[in-house]
Amino acid sequence: MGLPWLKGEVWKSWDKTGKSKFITEVTKYINDLSNLDTKVDSGSANCESLSYGLSDKGEQFKHAIYLLIKKGCSGYLKKEKISGVLTELVASHPQCAPLIVESFVLMDEMTTIRAELREKFVAIVKSVDGILNVMFVERLNSDNLGELGAVPNKKLFNTKFIRLKTKLYFKQQKYNLFREESEGYAKLIAELCPPFKYKSPEATTQVIQCLIGRFNLDPNRILDIVLEAFECNQECYFFVPLLQNLNPSSTTMCEILGFKLQNLDASGDSLFIQIALLIQHEIITLDEIYPWLTPDDRSIKKDWDHQLKDAKEYARKSMIVTINKEKPTEESEEDSPDDRFSDNQKLCLCEALFSVGDWNHALELVNKYPQYSCVSRKRIALKLIKLIEYLIHPLYTSTRELSKNLGPSDVPTLVNEEKAPEKAKTYGGLRRIIDIILAIGPYIHHEPKVLYKLLRIISYYLQKSPQPRKHTLYFKFLTVFDEVILPAISFLDANCAVTEEVWAAIQYYPYHHRFRLYGSWKGESMLLTHPSLLRKRVDLVKKLKHLMRRISKENVKPMGRQLGKLAHSMPAVVFDYILSQIQLFDNLISPVIDALRFLTTLCYDVMGYCLLEALSPSTNNTSGSMSVMLMPNRPRTKHDNSTIASWLQNLSSFTGAMCKKYNIELVPILQYVSNQLKSKQGLDLLLLKEIVQKMTGVEAAEEMTTEQLDAMAGGELLRSEAGYFGQVRSSRKSGARLREAVSVNDLAVTLCILMAQQRNCIVYEDTQGLHTKLIGKLYDQCQDTLVQFGTFLANSCTMDDYSRKIPTLDRLVKEYHVSPDVAFFLWRPIFSFLIGAKYDELRRSEKNHKAMTVVQRQEKYTDASNVIFTPISEVMRNFLAPKIWEDISPQFYVTFWSLSLYDLFVPTDVYNREISRIKQASIGFGDNKDLPSSKRKKEQERCSVMIEKLQDEERRQREHVDRVMSKLNKEKEYWFASRIAKSAKNEAVTAFLQHCLFPRCIFTAPDAIYCAHFVNIIHSLSTPNFSTLICYDRIFCDIIYTVTSCTENEANRYGRFLCALLGTVMKWHGDKAVFDKECASFPGFVTKFRAANTMMTESSDHVDYENFRHVCHKWHYKITKCIIVCLESKDFIQIRNGLIVLKRILPYYPKVLNLATAVERWIERVRAEEKDKRQDIFALATSYIGQLKAKWSTLISEEDFHQKPVDKTAEKQGKTKQPLKEDKGGVVKEKKKLVAGRSDGALSLCSSPVGSIGSNHTNTPPPRISNGTISATNSPNMPLMNLKKESAPTSPLVTSALPKKDAPVKKDTNTQKKETSSQKKDTVSVKKEPQSPAHTSKKESSNPPSSGSQSKQDAISKVILKSRDSDRESSEEKPKEKGKRVKSRDAPSESVSTNGGNNNTSISVLSANSSISLTPISSPAGSDDRDKKRKDKKTDRKRDRDASVHVDSKRKRTDDSYKAVPNMQKLSRTIIMSNGETHEKDRSTSKEERSPRQSSRDRNRPTVDSPSSVSSLDRSKGKHSSRYK
Repeated sequence: MGLPWLKGEVWKSWDKTGKSKFITEVTKYINDLSNLDTKVDSGSANCESLSYGLSDKGEQFKHAIYLLIKKGCSGYLKKEKISGVLTELVASHPQCAPLIVESFVLMDEMTTIRAELREKFVAIVKSVDGILNVMFVERLNSDNLGELGAVPNKKLFNTKFIRLKTKLYFKQQKYNLFREESEGYAKLIAELCPPFKYKSPEATTQVIQCLIGRFNLDPNRILDIVLEAFECNQECYFFVPLLQNLNPSSTTMCEILGFKLQNLDASGDSLFIQIALLIQHEIITLDEIYPWLTPDDRSIKKDWDHQLKDAKEYARKSMIVTINKEKPTEESEEDSPDDRFSDNQKLCLCEALFSVGDWNHALELVNKYPQYSCVSRKRIALKLIKLIEYLIHPLYTSTRELSKNLGPSDVPTLVNEEKAPEKAKTYGGLRRIIDIILAIGPYIHHEPKVLYKLLRIISYYLQKSPQPRKHTLYFKFLTVFDEVILPAISFLDANCAVTEEVWAAIQYYPYHHRFRLYGSWKGESMLLTHPSLLRKRVDLVKKLKHLMRRISKENVKPMGRQLGKLAHSMPAVVFDYILSQIQLFDNLISPVIDALRFLTTLCYDVMGYCLLEALSPSTNNTSGSMSVMLMPNRPRTKHDNSTIASWLQNLSSFTGAMCKKYNIELVPILQYVSNQLKSKQGLDLLLLKEIVQKMTGVEAAEEMTTEQLDAMAGGELLRSEAGYFGQVRSSRKSGARLREAVSVNDLAVTLCILMAQQRNCIVYEDTQGLHTKLIGKLYDQCQDTLVQFGTFLANSCTMDDYSRKIPTLDRLVKEYHVSPDVAFFLWRPIFSFLIGAKYDELRRSEKNHKAMTVVQRQEKYTDASNVIFTPISEVMRNFLAPKIWEDISPQFYVTFWSLSLYDLFVPTDVYNREISRIKQASIGFGDNKDLPSSKRKKEQERCSVMIEKLQDEERRQREHVDRVMSKLNKEKEYWFASRIAKSAKNEAVTAFLQHCLFPRCIFTAPDAIYCAHFVNIIHSLSTPNFSTLICYDRIFCDIIYTVTSCTENEANRYGRFLCALLGTVMKWHGDKAVFDKECASFPGFVTKFRAANTMMTESSDHVDYENFRHVCHKWHYKITKCIIVCLESKDFIQIRNGLIVLKRILPYYPKVLNLATAVERWIERVRAEEKDKRQDIFALATSYIGQLKAKWSTLISEEDFHQKPVDKTAEKQGKTKQPLKEDKGGVVKEKKKLVAGRSDGALSLCSSPVGSIGSNHTNTPPPRISNGTISATNSPNMPLMNLKKESAPTSPLVTSALPKKDAPVKKDTNTQKKETSSQKKDTVSVKKEPQSPAHTSKKESSNPPSSGSQSKQDAISKVILKSRDSDRESSEEKPKEKGKRVKSRDAPSESVSTNGGNNNTSISVLSANSSISLTPISSPAGSDDRDKKRKDKKTDRKRDRDASVHVDSKRKRTDDSYKAVPNMQKLSRTIIMSNGETHEKDRSTSKEERSPRQSSRDRNRPTVDSPSSVSSLDRSKGKHSSRYK
């Protein structure tokens, strides 16, 4: 505080002018103080301003005096000068003496610290002691009075001071209270007794004051009596104003109350209520009364920590399994909770504060202790619950419409409602009391009635409030559920009504909010906050374990009731333990499913959360160390990483069964699967597969029987009755729930697209670190689930809804990168619906549409199909390379992919069988006398209606199939491109196999049957430009690559496809009449291809019956060879898939005894090798052996299967077979022997790897025609059908010679010789009998093999073209010029044919390690003139010999440029490329790259080159060289 007038000049000129100026200014302050005192006494001024003025002037005066004394202490002024000024001031203004003394007191304290000023300060005090002695003694520090000279004897002064203080404060006057006018106390008590209705607190106050004065009563005793009366009669409206009027000291009241607290007996509730009321009305404060309360805060916290520790120890001991179950030692008896509560006065005060509704002071008191430590006491909790009920009662009354007959409800009241918080009459008022509700925590369970009211208030708000998510109450109620309601359920014992009420409110929250609440509900944080809840949980787990050990199918109902009671309180804990047991024991699934029937809706919702948490164990478990999960975070695959873990399979199966039987929300589970697919995790598709199968009855097609597959070709009713293992009718309700679930967030389309994309991710992205077997299982699982889910959507959704959900074809393929097979699978139901709708529209547009003929209806159907498919065909042009559309039309492509088995085939046998079954069931119901007559009649009527529906469905399907066949018959002309005369059928067949047949035959089992039916339909429709023989030959000749690249389920489907094709082939093989009717004159069996504009064919252009039987034998042999190669490969995938295919084709293969013997011996070898290694392969092999032996009696010999031709040409030329010899490597050899082929129009079908079926040849040139010879000039994997007109030697891998259709089978030697040497252009040269490739010479075997690469083919072609200098070829060659074969173990065989007339090259890629035949192919120059076909034989022979030698020399010069056979072990799904690029680099391995170990292994493998070598193969026992790595 600054004094502007008191500057340095005043002190410097003190003697002259400074002293007078100081006194003048100080006197002004004194005068101002006097004036202000006068105004205060008169009351003429504002009290606040006056008090401020007094304070300000007094402080300025004291400051001036303080500076004066300080100058004296510092030696600037002498003490005489200071004492003179002070004496003058006190003499003139005595009222300033206290202010001067206060300045001395301040300086006294300062000089005590600064010793250098102390001496002069003592001198100044002594100098003014005469005028201020009394005040010095009163106000200065008693310890310094002796030093300052204020008292003569310091010791004596201290003694007197202590005695006086003791007398004043600690010595009671000897009053005799009973003798001092007891009448006054009697009158006082009479005034304080009820009734108080007619008494006024103001009048009573005056009476008490009069009594005190009249009877000389002690005021403290009066206050004590008033408080005692208040405690006995807690009438706030009377005693509170009375105490306020009496205005006693709060300290005195707290001392009186504290004395009562110290002597409190057991029943002291009224005293605490009184204290609470006094605190509530601010007569006393909580801080003043708090020190008088016991016990200490530290003891309260210690007691709470002790309870937590005991609860944890109790939980720990419950997890310990003891062997010696001795009686527990008796623990020392502890005080009961009530005893501990009565001793705790602070908790009693807290209870009283809640009773009177004083929330603010109660919250202040509660916050001093650990959370929930106060409300965990039942008495406190009940008082707080009563307060909550009082506050929410008006809002509850307004939201619930109760019947008037129930009468008025009880209205809760408080001790003092005036000071209580405001009641919640609206939801805005409820927002203010949310904190009070949260304070009670889970201990609201003491009053379930209040819990009901609160739940109904919340439910009403969530149900009626528009857009509740925009309000804060929406999220406040989430906190209430988290901290109050859900934990409170855990304390309730089997109160299912409360849980249903909870679900009625919580159901309005989305599942992610609810699941977060469930996770917090069972979390460890909640348990460690409430010791009693932890003990409750431990006791529940004990009962649950005891129950789960005894549950079985026989006691499901009683155990289920007990399980339901346990689940009502803590469902998450119960379900966690149940799921942990189900993961270990799959036999618990069925009884547990039945036992869970007694659960509430809330429990089922919690089950959904627990299932998701168990399925995703990588997340942190919220239960922590308290979790009952036995093995959290377990791996999702078994220890060998080749199969899915059993716990995941058990859990998925349980989830599917639960979702079907009980109303569990499916959206979270489906969203979980979707999220896993987005993360490229395909293992969880097993969950979706089980859900779809259990809820809809739609099963994986791979698990179906043959009868079920036939039923799948029928209508919807037949499929539901006979197509599935379960009854679809029983799954309608659950299927409807699943349909509703997938419509949320567009999950249906999301899951379909993600599963389609996941198929490629499994193969190409997720394969690192995974076992090949597991990759195959994941792919199959993804494929099966996709088919299941897509079938369910198509069957359950309306087509309008379904078509709106599924994106268009071009978007699926281009935008979502879905493969065409999946895109068409999803769109196939839409196509059928659109065509049906368009057909009905066109048909009804006619006036007499009801009188339309069948032909007219078929025409309308064709028009409707064209309207729908024409724009689709245009879209399809952009899906594949333009080269593809040169061989097949987009219309054919769309037709193939859009049709289904229902469109092609009517399963009449299945319809009849199902109708017969229903008739038998109807008869059984009629004969069942145990059923009531009404029940029997009802069942028979149901059977009759079912039969009528099936018959009507069969009729409608038959009409539909007729319409489809009529449409196909009309558009068949445009399916395959009609080229010039030089075109061939190979490219068309390749495109058909690659882009249509093979992708679909492995898609589903019904699709495999569909593909076989479609090939048969193409043949039966006499489709132009399509060769059935080439198609079958390409399919059967080499299935190794196809089988190797398949997964397990794909191998099953491929086996079904081969079985269906073999069934057709063997039907033709078994009956000549059937063959003549269905094959003899059909264009698919033409062996001689003419110009495109030449429609007529001759009888010699077709394969006759006996030739076809030879071809069938060749196909059986080829299948045998491929199967044996797979079995000897030692590779798991090849062996397994080979065995699967063998089991599938068992009805039609093997048929020949020697082939069956070879297969049997190899299977036995596999069994012996895999018995102690791979048990799954051993089981497959054992199963097949048993089935094969059961079929053994039906096998036939090779002579009965086909008529073996006799090699009379070789006998005529004097060639005799040489005995077999073994070289050092164990390879069987014989002398080189070339058998001259017949010139009778036989068919030569060269084998090729079936892998070429899947290879994309879109970038390769089309096959060339060299005067009737089909040759794949630039495709290394393209098989060749050689339709040659002259005899030529062929590879040992070609089929046996086939006799001419219209010629006799057996001819004499002269006739044979004549036909061999004759010049006939209309025949096809074929070897009569395939020979072993072991007959090649050393010189020939030293020649390098041919290359499969494109560049090397071009080089060969150029050399061959240069050697062609004439227009014709000779029909005969000398034995040494007929063919040069080169034996090579490491290279593929190619047949390089030259044609001088057209400068064309024909390359036939044979199977691996087969011999190479470089043969000049003679063919007509392209003219139909028969006369031009006969020329001089010598000229032809000379030209052919020169060309052959030239080619042979060129082949020798290109030793180092040839590649080895494709390595089958490294072959993957890249055989089939989506953009038309053939990766030859991945499919071939050079000879230099082969390791010595690989070469040695090749030499030690057995060979299968011809049917004649099968027996030697069986005896070889693995010592012979193999054709494949």
